[in-house]
Amino acid sequence: MNSSKSPGLAGFGVLKNTTCHTEKKISVFFSIIFMTVGILSNSLAIAILMKAYQRFRQKSKASFLLLASGLVVTDLFGHLINGAIAVFVYASDKDWIRFNQYNILCSVFGICMVFFGLCPLFLGSVMAVERCLGVTKPIFHSTKMTSRHVKMMLTMVCLFAVLIALLPILRFRAYQIQASRTWCFYKTEHVEDWEDRFYLLLFSCLGLLALAISFLCNAVTGITLLRVKFKSQQRQGKSHHFEMIIQLLAIMCVSCICWSPFLVTMARIGINGSHSKETCETILFALRMATWNQILDPWVYILLRKAVLKNLYKITRGCCGVHIVNFHMWELSSIKNSLKVAAISESPVSSRQINLQPLSPVGQ
Repeated sequence: MNSSKSPGLAGFGVLKNTTCHTEKKISVFFSIIFMTVGILSNSLAIAILMKAYQRFRQKSKASFLLLASGLVVTDLFGHLINGAIAVFVYASDKDWIRFNQYNILCSVFGICMVFFGLCPLFLGSVMAVERCLGVTKPIFHSTKMTSRHVKMMLTMVCLFAVLIALLPILRFRAYQIQASRTWCFYKTEHVEDWEDRFYLLLFSCLGLLALAISFLCNAVTGITLLRVKFKSQQRQGKSHHFEMIIQLLAIMCVSCICWSPFLVTMARIGINGSHSKETCETILFALRMATWNQILDPWVYILLRKAVLKNLYKITRGCCGVHIVNFHMWELSSIKNSLKVAAISESPVSSRQINLQPLSPVGQ
């Protein structure tokens, strides 16, 4: 019987002769740490985004905030759902035959792994396109990139990711328990059927395409900002450009470093099939690298602001002996100050009124 087409027996073949063994204590530790740090980081990012969105109503910034909110919410639910299933598997001693007789949990786990893996990559590429349009085509961006259009794009991206995740189920191809017996995904061992190879190549190609689009759009945006920076003589404009360039570089580096190993590994398995030499340890390490991208996303997109960059610049100068830094000026050392900066930095009108209030008695 073909196990890839039999829902009741799918995935259990790998449990008989598995050569991949992971230490339970270390694996549980990694799962709990990844889940906890990811939930806390994305919860903090959501709080900052909500505070900033309430204070800032310009279209150019509202579209970015909506896309960033969709990204961090997706990352949050990804850590919550996938992490909870992984901890349950470890707590049950990875005895899939006992609690997964009809392959329901493995199918849910595999769908969530594919959806929460592709959706952040798609949203990152959409954000890169949105920023590129905002810098290179500001008039088009201000007239066409409305909140309604951004919400439609978010819905389309999520539906497309759901379709890719449900594609094996619609084709009656069950998700497989991996050799480590800790997670479910497409078939990665003894891949001979063309359809199993197609799913691996589809996942990796879509992920790599999203990274390529992000890299290309961020490169165009960065070059455009650098050209404007060299032409502009205003100090405020230079600080804004500096902030954007640092964010773009950080986004590209984090996404490529974290996701490239896993996507390339899946592509190699899809191309080589049963002749692939990728080991279980290599796949598991690449998966943990990809998980770190969802942890670092909120810190790159949300917390890497001008105030943080300014203080980092001061610390760097102090370490080089150029200037002694007063560490009491580090305003983003707590969640309260992060929320304060996120709110105040997006409302220049209110801050300007506060600065003008002490001058009124002098005029009288």
